Amino acid sequence: MNTRASAIACGHIHEWGFVSTRRYPDPFNELELDVVFRRGRRSWRVPAFWAGGARWRVRFSPPEPGRYTFETRCPDVSNAGLYGQRGHFRARRVKPANRLSAHGALRVAAGGRHLEHADGTPFLWLGDTWWMGLTKRLGWPADFKQLTADRVAKGFNVVQIIAGLYPDMPAFDPRGANEAGFPWEKDYARINPAYFDRADRRIAWLVRGGLMPCIVGCWGYFLPWMGVAKMKQHWRYLIARWGAHPVVWCLAGEAAMPYYLAEDKERATAQQKQGWTDLAAYVRQIDPFQRLVTIHPTDHSRSQLTESGRLDFEMLQTGHSDRYTLPNHVTRVSACYALPPRMPMLVSEVCYEGIHAACHEDVQRSMFWTAILSGACGHTYGANGIWQVNGRKQPYGPSPHGMAWGNLPWDKAMALPGSANLGRAKAFLARFPWWQMEPHPEWIAPSWTVDAVTNGYCAGIPRALRIAYFPSFPWGRVAFRGLERGVRYRGFLVDPATHREYPLPPVKPDANGEWQVQEAGGHHKPLRLTFPLYQDWLVVLERAGVKNEG
Repeated sequence: MNTRASAIACGHIHEWGFVSTRRYPDPFNELELDVVFRRGRRSWRVPAFWAGGARWRVRFSPPEPGRYTFETRCPDVSNAGLYGQRGHFRARRVKPANRLSAHGALRVAAGGRHLEHADGTPFLWLGDTWWMGLTKRLGWPADFKQLTADRVAKGFNVVQIIAGLYPDMPAFDPRGANEAGFPWEKDYARINPAYFDRADRRIAWLVRGGLMPCIVGCWGYFLPWMGVAKMKQHWRYLIARWGAHPVVWCLAGEAAMPYYLAEDKERATAQQKQGWTDLAAYVRQIDPFQRLVTIHPTDHSRSQLTESGRLDFEMLQTGHSDRYTLPNHVTRVSACYALPPRMPMLVSEVCYEGIHAACHEDVQRSMFWTAILSGACGHTYGANGIWQVNGRKQPYGPSPHGMAWGNLPWDKAMALPGSANLGRAKAFLARFPWWQMEPHPEWIAPSWTVDAVTNGYCAGIPRALRIAYFPSFPWGRVAFRGLERGVRYRGFLVDPATHREYPLPPVKPDANGEWQVQEAGGHHKPLRLTFPLYQDWLVVLERAGVKNEG
């Protein structure tokens, strides 16, 4: 029996080690170790991870102050080093370890439309895509810390990153290794703890900087390669290593998509959908921290499983074809917003900046604002060159289909202007109670339709706020409709590239509650252009006299 005692801090990650007193030919596959933590009536059964040899470790972050006890559990009750080890400690409240832990874990807010922290603070998701960020091609520490600092400075708060089993390459491709090799040994015989020791430093650094890791377990087609049993081992290990951190679980990337060169794609898709449905239930069952669970899709998350109720929020992927993506993008976002039951929804992949030598900063703004004003609770940006980590001297190279997606080095991609544009967009939204906004296309004219996707998009809060966005310069008449009687609004334009504001004339609606921002002109009357630059625009009406600080 071990009666370890100490005082530790709430919200910080603490780690305990245990050493097996028995030898096993294959400890990773022969044994599972759990540690049960208790405080009063609450308990957490936390998976421990094999650290190599006879060593096992467990991580826990006490959520609240008080006295805790713990006890180890494993199938081999004769192993005195792993079974029945006991201890206790007292957790005390101290300064939060980072910006993410200051407000508590993420959850789905009441109403099912957005995410919030445990203390009720709304969370406006602005993600970045570092699919292969745990490889040695994004060097540690200099490269990783440089990219982290850039994204923190721009206002990002999420990084989507894959736990070692990557897209766009066959299994055990050298491009997927980190400084300690691959996450699994050949033929998936057992996990490689040294790989995750290196990955730990990167995940912890993201958290320290205030970037929430959205941990993507693997790319979807690894499931038929590994089988459900091995994938459960993989996910148990991820939960043991990183579950105590403020993370979000993404079961897989493009979960239902077969491998690029698979012969029977229809069969593989069906197998993957059922497998990921089973894995979703398994992750929920063994995760004592109950982190949010989603899945990165080929279209939208709920289509990737046979039982969609096992997800907490929905991700969408809507295309990479520059402005030609916009019709699919907005129709899919709007359809998912209306899909029952209610679920927070965001676009997790669209038009990586620079892909196809296109998808520039104006397209990044269009994808962000049209999604947000159509009901999304956040957005994930991506830059071609970062997601696959191109080096200056050695680009990533071709995918299995034989084509490369582009050779721009990651550090040059880091400086593409779209990331700064979206960081400013997030900061602008944070001035307002954005979580109360709902789509109101009927509030703006001309409003977008399937056949006119570059018309206006509008969302807001009745009697308080209206935000409209025009992806293309609006040459004709622009008007707000349905303005409420007795409410006085202040109007202004916003340049969505710089977020410079331009005041509008006093908002004076007519008897029908309509107010024209810009007149249409005609044969005998010239068009009165309100918008000073030929580009996309935001138009904002906020209730006069109300100070909005978000």
